Order: sequence, then C-alpha cells, then structure tokens
Amino acid sequence: MYLDSEKKKEIFGTYGASNTDTGSAEAQIALFSIRISHLTEHLKSNHKDYNTARALKKLVGKRRRLLDYLIHTDINRYRAIIAKKELGIRK
Repeated sequence: MYLDSEKKKEIFGTYGASNTDTGSAEAQIALFSIRISHLTEHLKSNHKDYNTARALKKLVGKRRRLLDYLIHTDINRYRAIIAKKELGIRK
C-alpha cells in the first residue's frame, strides 16, 4: 500500500504534536491531503473509476470541514497549515 504505518507516523510526527498524535486537526488535514494527491494521480490515468472519484470528493469535503473548524477555533493554526506548501492546500 502507498501509505504504511511508518509513513503515517512520519506524517503525524511532522504535522501533529508527536508520532502518536492522530487526532489533531493539523495531522488529519495532512493525512487527507496526501491521500487526496494520491487519488488525484490515480484518477488521471483511470478517469472512469467512479468509486475512487466519489471517495476523493468525500475526502475533499472532510478536509474542507476540518479547515473550516480551524478557521473558527484558532486562525493562527489555520494560517500555519495553509502556509505549508508541501500539502498543496491553497485558499
């Protein structure tokens, strides 16, 4: 699989508070962003894969809701996660 447990720990360590911080909004947004980029690449070559397209739309919606949550609770955390260019989130 493209995203094994070691890769996830690395993502959570980079964007969360620690390697086991799976619940913070920043860590979840980072994980969703990586999954979104992977599914986008898959759909470029498999454009008729409607199940993956639906899953991609659901992930984008989840990420959007988490970003909206961060805007309303702590604007500085939102700005920090948006400023990370490697996630590919732009407003």
